[in-house]
Amino acid sequence: MSKVIIVIPARFGSTRLPGKPLLDIGGKPMIQHVYEKACLVKGVDKVLVATDDQRIIDTVQHFGGTAVITSTDHPSGTDRLAEVARQHPADVYINIQGDEPLVRPEDLQALVDMMCSHPEVDVGSLYHPVSADESRNPNTVKVVLNNNGNALYFSRSPIPYPREADAALYNKHIGVYAYRSAVLSQYAQLPQPMLEAAESLEQLRLLASGYTIRMVGVAPTAPGVDTPECLEKVRAIVAGRSWQAVNPLASIRLVITDVDGVLTDGSIIYDASGECQKQFHVRDGLGIRMLEESGIRVAVLSGRDSATLRKRVEDLGISFSLFGVNDKAAACLQLMSEAGVGAAETACIGDDTIDLPAFEVCAVAVAVADAPDYIKKHARLSLNKPGGQGAFREFSDMLLAAQGKSSIYESAAGFLQAMHKVAQ
Repeated sequence: MSKVIIVIPARFGSTRLPGKPLLDIGGKPMIQHVYEKACLVKGVDKVLVATDDQRIIDTVQHFGGTAVITSTDHPSGTDRLAEVARQHPADVYINIQGDEPLVRPEDLQALVDMMCSHPEVDVGSLYHPVSADESRNPNTVKVVLNNNGNALYFSRSPIPYPREADAALYNKHIGVYAYRSAVLSQYAQLPQPMLEAAESLEQLRLLASGYTIRMVGVAPTAPGVDTPECLEKVRAIVAGRSWQAVNPLASIRLVITDVDGVLTDGSIIYDASGECQKQFHVRDGLGIRMLEESGIRVAVLSGRDSATLRKRVEDLGISFSLFGVNDKAAACLQLMSEAGVGAAETACIGDDTIDLPAFEVCAVAVAVADAPDYIKKHARLSLNKPGGQGAFREFSDMLLAAQGKSSIYESAAGFLQAMHKVAQ
């Protein structure tokens, strides 16, 4: 018989939900829900919470669980799991995230049973079918399988590509893993392949090194807790009451937008004097004015500075602006303070890596259509239009609709009533 340990990584730090593992759900901290579900799995020798925070240790011990302190320097969750494996020997380790309070014990049982009955399998994980619409979401990781049920590849893109309409079936990867101890002992020495860096998926390191990942099919899973909205949905499910999604745009009072790649297509043109010229879309300008006139403030945040940009901001009467910014997270916090709003009331539109720090401190991160997939995966919302081609206007219309103000752009009467001065 194989010795099996379930490990639950739990981090206290979270930008959107500080102290996430300790948040109350139905009278219990979130981490307790996950721990108790793990304890229902048969054939498991031990359940451990792995954390780098003493507050989580204290909470787990208070409800009678077992927790271990791990280093704060691990580059990935798998490295953290490997540290636990060195301290607690076993044959198989099951890794469950601490923000999955609705994880099903029967899914974990299927994974344990497969690993115990198939010693030739290096790593196990879970999947279930999803719709073609969901497959286009880069935050949904897809997996394709061979005839033995082993993973061929994981991707944020829809795979397989449907050359013929409705010809493809899509499977969503569920991030619960089972590892042999030998795999964990070698993981830190495995080279990081180009595929892992491109997709930002660490399981591709295992595939590239020749390890077998056997996938176990399960029923569609309940949501984890990534955002305040997810938390409220899970609380409703645990309480057995109905839940209606709240549009996250309904409470937005400040929109912070990048310039190059959002209000422009990213092109930068210099004239003979060296003055930078930029091309703006008039519909974006009108979208900015409609937001401002409806009480939603707009702030421009740019890593560059030029007379051209300052003139455009002046023409549009934009409330707040910062130019030549290197630290966009600090700049966003400054703009929130100036506008008198909090992070929960702020949206940020960006297109590239320099915008990721800003995404981290705003409740709603928005990526334009032509942003790379590795940027979109950090965004709560991805637009259909590219930067400089009406992307801001697309978002402004969505924002106004979410706040019951669509008449401003849908009707002449609404437009004339709201707009005191018009600039495009």
